[in-house]
Amino acid sequence: MLHEYREEISALKQENAHFAKIFEKHNELDDKIQEAEDGRSHVEHFELEKMKKEKLKLKDEAFAMIMEYKNK
Repeated sequence: MLHEYREEISALKQENAHFAKIFEKHNELDDKIQEAEDGRSHVEHFELEKMKKEKLKLKDEAFAMIMEYKNK
């Protein structure tokens, strides 16, 4: 997620527990979605869409925090 901001992400994960939690949850959802899409686990379509929306919401929140950190 947001590989072009590696330095900012690394710093924020150490300095901000909320950011670290968001980042971790995003990665967990990404793994679950990938498993479902690859057929390694069964997830109902509605649940998969819900996970994708949550993942996007977390990414948006993390991105906003990165931009705020970067503009300090």
